[in-house]
Amino acid sequence: MDVLTVDMETYYSQEYSLSKLTTEEYIRDSRFEVVGVSVQVNDGEPEWFSGTMKQTKKFLDGYGWDEAVGVAHNAVFDMAILNWHFDIRPKKIADTLSMARPLHGTEVGGSLKALAAYYNLSEKGTYISGMKGRRRLDITVGELAFYVMYCKQDVHLCYQLFKIFTPKFPIEELNLIDMTIRMFTEPVLELDEPLLSAYLYSIRSQKEQLLRSVDENKEDLMSNPKFAGLLRDLGVNPPMKISQRTGKEAYAFAKTDKGFKELLEHENIEVQALASARAGVKSTIEETRAQRFIDISNRGTLPIPLRYYAAHTGRWGGMDKINIQNLPSRGIKTLKKCILAPEGHKLIDCDSSQIEARILAWLAGQDDLVDAFERREDVYKIMAGSIYSKPVSEIIDTERFVGKTTILGCGYGMGAAKFKIQLAAMGVELSEEECEHIVYTYRNTYKDIPKLWRAADKILLAIINNEYTEFGRGDMLKVEGQKGILLPNGLYLKYPSLKETSVMRGRIQYAYSTKRGRSTNTTHIYGGKIIENVCQALAKIVIGKQLLDISRKYKVAMTVHDAGTSVVPIDEIHTAREYIEMCMRIRPNWGLDLPLDCESGVGDSYGECE
Repeated sequence: MDVLTVDMETYYSQEYSLSKLTTEEYIRDSRFEVVGVSVQVNDGEPEWFSGTMKQTKKFLDGYGWDEAVGVAHNAVFDMAILNWHFDIRPKKIADTLSMARPLHGTEVGGSLKALAAYYNLSEKGTYISGMKGRRRLDITVGELAFYVMYCKQDVHLCYQLFKIFTPKFPIEELNLIDMTIRMFTEPVLELDEPLLSAYLYSIRSQKEQLLRSVDENKEDLMSNPKFAGLLRDLGVNPPMKISQRTGKEAYAFAKTDKGFKELLEHENIEVQALASARAGVKSTIEETRAQRFIDISNRGTLPIPLRYYAAHTGRWGGMDKINIQNLPSRGIKTLKKCILAPEGHKLIDCDSSQIEARILAWLAGQDDLVDAFERREDVYKIMAGSIYSKPVSEIIDTERFVGKTTILGCGYGMGAAKFKIQLAAMGVELSEEECEHIVYTYRNTYKDIPKLWRAADKILLAIINNEYTEFGRGDMLKVEGQKGILLPNGLYLKYPSLKETSVMRGRIQYAYSTKRGRSTNTTHIYGGKIIENVCQALAKIVIGKQLLDISRKYKVAMTVHDAGTSVVPIDEIHTAREYIEMCMRIRPNWGLDLPLDCESGVGDSYGECE
C-alpha cells in the first residue's frame, strides 16, 4: 500500500481555536475552513493545494486513499477533517503522535517539533505564527508561500518519523491505533437529545434545591466534620486518607485528594453538587457532560475521543473534554442511556471478567486460584470462606463483598490501613484489627503472590544497574536494564530516571521521574506497584487483541476499561453475541493456560447493556 502523509492548515482566531474548543467542536463549527493541505506519496515530494472546500475535495480525491495508509501527526484531527468534510477514509490510519507515546513516554515530548529535534531531523517551521484571524482569501500570495513551506515541512517531518517508528512498532499495536482513531473520526453512536435536555433540567433543579438548603449555613461546607456529616446524610462515607504529618486517618477533603476528586464525579448528583460547592466550582461534572452531549447531538453523531497509550501501562485515556472512561457505572446511568445504537442496530457491551485478578494469579504461579478461575468457581466466596473460617456454602452477601474487595484490592501489596479506608468508601466499616486479619489471610492463603512482589523488588535494582533479568510465570517477562520491562507485544514498560530515594523501616525506597511540560513528576515505586503496572499492561494487551478480533466482523464503537462496545445489525444479534464472547475468551499465545472469561449485555442504548 502507498503511504499518504497529510497535514491540514486551517483557519483559527482568538475566539475560535483548539485552545478554546474541543477537536470535535472546532472541526464541526460553521467557521471551519481549510486554508491549505499538503499530501506526500511515500517518500516523494509533498504537494500543496489551497482552494475552496469543493476544490480541495477534488484535489484530495486525486489520491487513492481507500487503498493507502493515511499518516498524520495527531491523526485524530486530520483524519476527522478528511472524513467529516471530504468523505475520505484511508484503508489504514497511522498516527506518529500515538506511536511516540509508548516509544518515548513523556521524556521527549509529543510535539512534532520536539520529536524532530530528538531525531536530529530538519527543524519544524514557525512561518504561520502571525496568521491568527486570517481567512484563506485574506492571505496574500507572499504570505501563502510561507504556508506552503510550513505545511510541506510538517508533512516531510511526519513521514520521516513514521519511517523511524514503524520498524520498532508491533503490527498489532498499529492496528489498535487505527481502531482507536476511527472511534473518533468515523462515529456511529447517536445521542438522545430530548432525554439529555430533560436530564440536564433535572440535574440543575436538584442542585439548586440542595444548595439553597446549604446556603443558609455555608460554614457546613468548609468545616470538615460538618461536610462529612452532609455526605453521610446522603448515604456516602466521607473519603479518608492517611495523613503524612500524623500517620493517622484524616478526611480526604483537599482539592488534590483522590477521594475528593471522586466526590466531584460521584454517581449521586447531589454529592457532586456538595463537592463542587465546597471546591468553588459553579457547574457539576454531570451538568457539564450533559450540556456537552447536547451540543454534540446538535452537530451529529458521537465521536469517541480516546488517547491511545495515555498511561505508561498502555491503557487508553479520555480526551477532548469527554471522559468516556468515567461515566457513572452505578446509580443514575442517564448519560449512558443517552448513547444510542444507530437505526437497525443494537449495542453489545462485553466486559472481560476480573482480568487483572486472573492475570495476577497466573503470573504469580498461584495455581490453586488459577484453577478456581478456570473452573468458574466463585473466588470471592472462597476468599470470604478463608477470612471468616466458614464453608463457602454459608457465606452471605456482605461477607462475599468483603471477599471480592480482598481479591480485587489486596493483590498489589495494600496494607491494612489503606484497605480499611477502601472498604469504608464502599460502605463497609471494619476495625483496623479486622483489616489486618483480612490482609494477613489473603497473603497467607495465596503465598505465591507476595513472593512475586518480592521478586519485583529485584527488578527495580536490575533497571537501576542496567542489568538483564527475567521474572513471572516461566520467566516470561524480560527486564532489559534501563530500557524497562519488555512486554509480550514488543513494547516496554518504562521507569525513566529510576533511583533509590531513601531507606524506611529497613527497606530501600525507589522513585522514577516523568516530565509534564516543563515540570517533572516523581512517582514512588515498589514491588507490589510494579506488579500492578505489569498486570494492567498485560490486561491491555489481552483486551486490545480481543477488540481487534471483534473488529474483523463488527464495528467496535468504543472501549471503556476492560470492555468493548460493538455495533451489530439487529438480525445478527444472537450470532454476533456468540462471536464477541468467543473473541473475549481467546487466550493470548503467551498465556495459553491463562483462564479468561467475560460477560455481555445487549441494548438499544449503552446504559441498557449493563
